[in-house]
Amino acid sequence: DGCIKAVGQADVIRNEFSEATFERIIDCSGKCVLPGLVDAHTHPVWAGDRVHEFAMKLAGASYMEIHQAGGGIHLTVERTREAAEAELLAGLQRRLGRMLRAGSTLVECKSGYGLDLGTELKMLRVIERARTSTDIGISSTYCGAHAVPRGKTAAEATDDIINNHLPKLKELKLSGEIQVNNIDVFCEKGVFDLESTRRILQAGKDIGLQINFHGDELHPMKSAELGAELGARAISHLEEVSDEGIVAMARAKCAAVLLPTTAYMLRLKQPQARKMLEEGVIVALGSDFNPNAYCFSMPMVMHLACVNMKMSMNEALAAATINAAYALGKSDTHGSLEVGKQGDLLIINSSRWEHLIYQFGGHDSLINYVIVKGKVIYENERCEAMGSY
Repeated sequence: DGCIKAVGQADVIRNEFSEATFERIIDCSGKCVLPGLVDAHTHPVWAGDRVHEFAMKLAGASYMEIHQAGGGIHLTVERTREAAEAELLAGLQRRLGRMLRAGSTLVECKSGYGLDLGTELKMLRVIERARTSTDIGISSTYCGAHAVPRGKTAAEATDDIINNHLPKLKELKLSGEIQVNNIDVFCEKGVFDLESTRRILQAGKDIGLQINFHGDELHPMKSAELGAELGARAISHLEEVSDEGIVAMARAKCAAVLLPTTAYMLRLKQPQARKMLEEGVIVALGSDFNPNAYCFSMPMVMHLACVNMKMSMNEALAAATINAAYALGKSDTHGSLEVGKQGDLLIINSSRWEHLIYQFGGHDSLINYVIVKGKVIYENERCEAMGSY
């Protein structure tokens, strides 16, 4: 059934299954077996290219300056609205394939580059088609409140989402046409304020969606306090979170999805991972893959978390597996090697698992196998011979 049947010492397992037959046996001598990695925050459905904005950032332009100049999210929205569903699906499948080869077996995928009902639903249909046609696990997120659409005020956009988007989403969920797990809002100065965010998140929760939103990224907004109050499953970013917000999240068992790629690429203050961990917050990691943070690789995210956010390698591994699964409401089935959980695992070509983090960008030669639901989905023919590192 694709689930783990037993975990333990080799001789005990051999005795227990001495009469069993197997489709395949993989010799892992001198290698490590790890849970499949979980990427708790991505924006992988979009069209167009924003490589030119990287040069603008390097020249000193801020995220909001690019946004106000017609770039950023709005440029991607234009291209995504123009793109056919088949084009978006092909792009998403390619990106998910790269994530899988970098060790991710469960990925959160957001809409949010439509901002109108038709395009948001187009994106969610694309995510649904990928969920049923690819091997990688997907947690689907409606993120229609990713930016305020041109020609609308934040109040008008909020009303449109609550009165039009969410009722349609509820209808499509009930009919089984699409499966949506989470609701997201970009709670930020100049985007959706705290009250608009509250209204949208509560309306999403009322139709059965988990709250999992962007908060306290560029300005302190008291997003963490709001999320704790509303029973959010997770809040992402949190570069500008308050001390009170950290305590509130710990009490509410609300996961902090930290995105070291974003802080690195936008040259922002790093999230306070150490303080969060000391206060007892469940810390998870995500790649924030999007045109602004073009990173598919959770091993590289873990490396950045250790170096820039001062996490230990053990903490980073937990944050990219069991804690990231928790942030998606999936920790009962994913994120660790336990009997009864889904058989998602990596086999890495090293006797020490730490090489997955230590070798910055080295996962291409380290990840030997990616296994999903007990089936080998990716076998790395280029994996280096043992001892070559």
